[in-house]
Amino acid sequence: MKEIKERIKNVEKRQRDTWDPFQLNPVGAEKESKRRCFHLAQYLVAVIVGLAVLTSAIIAKGSLLVLSTMSSPTSMRNAKEKQFYMLMLVFCLVCPNFLVFLKSLWRCAFKSFVQPNLKTMSLICVIECLVSLGTSVLVLVVMPQFDVLTNLFIGGGVCILSATMQIVFRLQSESWKIMFPICSLVLTIAGYCLLGVDYYVRVSSYVDNQTEDCFVYVGIGIFASLLISLCWWENPLQASNCMKEMLAELDGYRDFVFVISSILRIIVTGGVYLFYHVLIAKSIVWEDFNLRSDEWELLQTGLGLFFLQAFCSAACHWFGVVACKIHAVRMSFALPVCCTGPAVLLLGLILFITQAQQLEGAVETLPPDNPEFCKSLIYLSHQNTTPVVLLEITRSICRTSLNSHYLQWPFSMLALEGVCMWSGFVTCTYYVWKIKVQRIERTSQLFVRRLYESTFIDLSLLLNTKMKVPKAANEIQNCVIYLCATMWHETYDEMLKILTSMFRLDRYRGDPKEQHNDCFDFECHIYVDDAFMTEKGTEKRLVNSYVNDLIHVVIEVYRVFTNKEPDDVSIIDAPYGGRLMFVMPEGNMLYIHLKDKSCIRNKKRWSQIMYMYYLLGWKGYLVKNPHMIPRQTNEHRTSLVSLDGEIFLCPQYDNDNKRKFISDDNMYILALDGDTDFQPKAVILLVDRLRMYDNVGAACGRIHPTGMGPMVWYQKFEYAVGHWLQKTAEHVFGSVLCSPGCFSLFRGSAIMDDNVLKRYTTTSCRAIEYVQYDQGEDRWLCTLLLQQGWRVEYNAASDAYTNSPQEFEEFYNQRRRWGPSTLANTLDLLHSGPETVKRNSSISRLYIFYQMFTVGSSILGPASVTLMIAGAFQFVFKMTGTLAIIVASIPPMFYIIICFIAKPNTQITIAGIMSVLYAFLMTASFFSIIGDMVIQGTFLTPTGLFLVSMTIMYLVTAILHPEEFGMIVYGLMYFICIPSGYLLLTIYSLVNMHIVSWGTRESNKGEKEVKKNKNILCDRNCNLCCWDMNIHSDVPQITQESENLILQQMTGQPAQQVQCLTTTTNDIPLQTLSGSEAQNGPCSSNATKETLSPAADGHSRRRSTGSITDSIIRFPLFGSSSTHTFSTSDEKSNISIITSVGDDDDDLLFGHSEEMEEVPVRDWVHPVKEEFLKKLTYANMKRNLQEQIRYTLRNKHQDDVCEELVQMLTETLRGQLVGVGPEDILTEIQLEELQYSLSKQARYILKTNKMEKLEKRVQNAIVKTLTAPQVTKLDEGETDFWHKLIERYLTPIVDTKGHQEEVTRELKSLRNKAVFLYFIVNVLWVVATFFLQAIGSDVISIKIPKYYPNGTLSDEYLKVEPVSLMFLLSFAILLLIQFLAMLYHRIYTLIHVVSYRSTEKDYRKRDEVHNYTKALSHLN
Repeated sequence: MKEIKERIKNVEKRQRDTWDPFQLNPVGAEKESKRRCFHLAQYLVAVIVGLAVLTSAIIAKGSLLVLSTMSSPTSMRNAKEKQFYMLMLVFCLVCPNFLVFLKSLWRCAFKSFVQPNLKTMSLICVIECLVSLGTSVLVLVVMPQFDVLTNLFIGGGVCILSATMQIVFRLQSESWKIMFPICSLVLTIAGYCLLGVDYYVRVSSYVDNQTEDCFVYVGIGIFASLLISLCWWENPLQASNCMKEMLAELDGYRDFVFVISSILRIIVTGGVYLFYHVLIAKSIVWEDFNLRSDEWELLQTGLGLFFLQAFCSAACHWFGVVACKIHAVRMSFALPVCCTGPAVLLLGLILFITQAQQLEGAVETLPPDNPEFCKSLIYLSHQNTTPVVLLEITRSICRTSLNSHYLQWPFSMLALEGVCMWSGFVTCTYYVWKIKVQRIERTSQLFVRRLYESTFIDLSLLLNTKMKVPKAANEIQNCVIYLCATMWHETYDEMLKILTSMFRLDRYRGDPKEQHNDCFDFECHIYVDDAFMTEKGTEKRLVNSYVNDLIHVVIEVYRVFTNKEPDDVSIIDAPYGGRLMFVMPEGNMLYIHLKDKSCIRNKKRWSQIMYMYYLLGWKGYLVKNPHMIPRQTNEHRTSLVSLDGEIFLCPQYDNDNKRKFISDDNMYILALDGDTDFQPKAVILLVDRLRMYDNVGAACGRIHPTGMGPMVWYQKFEYAVGHWLQKTAEHVFGSVLCSPGCFSLFRGSAIMDDNVLKRYTTTSCRAIEYVQYDQGEDRWLCTLLLQQGWRVEYNAASDAYTNSPQEFEEFYNQRRRWGPSTLANTLDLLHSGPETVKRNSSISRLYIFYQMFTVGSSILGPASVTLMIAGAFQFVFKMTGTLAIIVASIPPMFYIIICFIAKPNTQITIAGIMSVLYAFLMTASFFSIIGDMVIQGTFLTPTGLFLVSMTIMYLVTAILHPEEFGMIVYGLMYFICIPSGYLLLTIYSLVNMHIVSWGTRESNKGEKEVKKNKNILCDRNCNLCCWDMNIHSDVPQITQESENLILQQMTGQPAQQVQCLTTTTNDIPLQTLSGSEAQNGPCSSNATKETLSPAADGHSRRRSTGSITDSIIRFPLFGSSSTHTFSTSDEKSNISIITSVGDDDDDLLFGHSEEMEEVPVRDWVHPVKEEFLKKLTYANMKRNLQEQIRYTLRNKHQDDVCEELVQMLTETLRGQLVGVGPEDILTEIQLEELQYSLSKQARYILKTNKMEKLEKRVQNAIVKTLTAPQVTKLDEGETDFWHKLIERYLTPIVDTKGHQEEVTRELKSLRNKAVFLYFIVNVLWVVATFFLQAIGSDVISIKIPKYYPNGTLSDEYLKVEPVSLMFLLSFAILLLIQFLAMLYHRIYTLIHVVSYRSTEKDYRKRDEVHNYTKALSHLN
């Protein structure tokens, strides 16, 4: 209710100034805010991940200690059990090496393989062998000789080499931090000393019969720890940039090195085990490896501990990576890992204390001659009254100084040893607590090694974390995003969506002069196809009604976001048509390119080529040649003023300057459709994907179809399934094949690669090219990227919404384009499969096979649907199998004939009727499957099991997409429309393949439109002046514009001489173009020679520094190249708007006083300019002035002065314009007088409040309020670029009749071949099934045991045709693979979303920000 009252209040406020206070408020225009549920979910996920890291680390470390204790020679287990537990220890060491071997082998075999440098690889292998030797000796030889507490503490010494190298290379960012590695080294050495002293006391005190042999194992353990510390040698070297070339070279073939080193580590581990236990200890009895059936408990305990240790160590490593990626390094990674050792100790003590009563109770039952607790444990080992693990741990603790008859204080030395070791590795890894990572960082950027050490999982995670993470959050290179939307006859509501999305991104980014957390700048470009029409009668080329709608949408959205009219608008004539340039509320740029199809090729692909060459080719050329960038001295360059009142160079040139410091890899193009709706979050998530992986050439998001009706419902579920399963499978197993053009982010360097953009400009000449190139341009562009080695990714959290066909005919025509194009591009990729596999590391031979399988499944789709319908006939109408197949085959054959002889509209009508009939049959088929399960008495039939499993799988998939769970409702609609979508639509697409028209949005409501000539003052062919000027009665005088035009007609003098007689005008005359335009064409550079009007570079001015009385002030009010001049009086000299003499910024606002050259314009310019001149009405100016002042002073913390200015300047405006109607456009004289009055009043208020320093800002706000749209022209360099680009690639295609007939003949030939191929393959499938049915299930069938739901086996067998069963199993396997890929993708999507939410921009009101800043200042 509060929001409603606020909106009503705003309407009442607007109604004071105009009788039309009503406005649109598009959905999504409100400021985005962090939802509390997501905020809580972020912390919840961080807590869960932290607990998972801690829990898995405790279990992994604890299970390893238990295995080591139970395999100890002093253990109370028998020799066979000790031998088995020692073998489990070996498996624990081998497991991570085996996993790394499999992953690296996969990457080498199916991803990429780089020939290694033998010298470097040999060095790495030697180090890995030494590390494996140390690990094996410590775990298999030393640890079994020690007690459990010593084993827990001794691992801390593996950080000694890392600490030493930190000291040597001085890797600390601040000099005092060198104390951390020094303390670590001292504490580790002290821990080793305490270890030796502790065992010396044990030997001298005869604790547990310790002998002097233990000193040998202490020495071996210390030496083994030193060898293990070599494991992380790369970390300090990478941080210090030592051996940089070798390490960079190693990254290229690290996978192959891991394959070799993993094998060597496994060999070394096995060699140490056999060497010590066979040759030295001689403890292995080979016959004992054969376990008897009564030794199940031993097998269960050993394997259980092994699987716990292996699984939990891997899980701990994975959860640790997740914690770093979600920006929870401290809470969910460093803290749990550091607490692992103390937590294991604490947990062991708790278990010992709580369970010791059982041991004491057992001791009391023993003979009285064994009163000692520790000695009595030997007798418990022969009884089954206590758990084995607890007994062994207790026995191991009894081996410490606690069991000394003489002294127990040496036990404190063991505790001190643990404190030193733990403190040593914590201080050595202090940098982990301060590490900064960017959002969703790559694992290879976070950790030095892919391999983790399961023996010391906690130490391994900390020491493996990079000391210097590349591309940290404060080192992310800035990027430029070009939003490029292509429009083709969009409706008003569709335009509203895309403009609202762009303005949302502008608000999210903020002022481009300020840094943003996401480190990006952007520009918006809209390319409008077929934007012009020829007016009947006059034959003028004017913008059509679509462009008029677009202009109204821009104005309306600007009002919604700023409560005022657009400020900086430039109208530019261009060789391809025209251009409108806007400065968005926060200072970012919006360009609208109007394409004239008589000047440049229309359609989407050519618009894409147009903006790719412009943004990547031309602008990239300017960046490489800075001297070509138009300078400030260029008289045609416009200098715009941002909304906050600061004067700055025109943003399009400012972005060009920024691009000098940005590589092509960090330049992105966001391809959009004219009806796409998206949030800023969606763009940033796609940018993350391209930033994270350098080989990603494009990334797409989750596309949601919008609209109403049955066709939209069908598409909602179709899109959902396609993204949930198919796109995720492509992303996980290889690369996405199609990044949809409605919302996709492309890397600039990928587009500029060889055989991509250049080949994308290919004009279709052959039939297959018309199908592949023009019917699905987005898929073809992705195919070119994949063939060049680039990867295309899918981000499920990047949501975009686009309108989908709501009519059956529009839907069929759309899919008629998509279907053949998809097949053609996929076959092209498969044909070049071997070469693509070599170039593209994301595409493997298995992935090519997967795509072949999916293509084969889609080709057999019509036959599969036909057989499904035959099954429905067979069950519902009790037909025989053969007859059901014959009856089910008749409708497809009938429709094929219809498609060959009837017109497309008739085909679609018949398809609609058949779709309804098929829907009833599909319903019958659904119930037939259920009925078959009822008859069989079980759902464990192939068909029933498939239906049930499909339902469960889709339900689980929907649950894992909670925000899209409602899509499951449309699944029923999708199911009953399967024959229409997979049978009839396939036939329609194939038979009509020769039709290459777009099929959608073909109407042009603006072409040849008759428009009334309103407010035409004179006709150039008329010798008399037309006095019907339609002047409102409330206008006090004839405008200067009208006066000049009248004088020109009466005197016959050119405009330049008329300007000498009277004050010059700055508007554009409305005369038509001369006959030269008709001769040269509408796009000729000489087309407008006789229609010159003054169009100004109004901001390119320089103020005079002389006496204000002698100066001539020029105001860029009407935005043309000629300027209005007037002399100021002595009284007015005190209120000059020029306030800061010598300020360089003013040079950008006031230019030279000499006259500028006139800019030729065409007929379309004036009607467009008239729309923006409505800004100069009284109602709009009042609102604009108020918002300009508030926004200009928004960060100056002078609210009282701001509101006083708003109030007083509003009163001045109201008093100055008494008698002016709310919708009347002010004349130039009125604007000049108004500017003078407002400037005078503003200066007085600021002087009274002693705030003269704000005068320049306020004066700029006043000038912006009174400035009319600028009519400019392109600089010569860009004009030449467009002429040559059009000549080379974009000249309108004019096909001869003979060429069209030839292409049509080739397209029909291609159609016939494709239909024949589809027909033969599907007929063979149906015929094979038909003959299997005819032969009978008793002769050829597969017998499957029949199970009832309760699990009992029936005496009967289910008989299934082998062909049907194999197809069903293949399809089920395909869905299962996609389902598993979806699970994997969902996890990493969750990680990405959580990491984004932690850095998401928070929109807070200015008052809240001010209070927050004020509170912080008080705290400081």
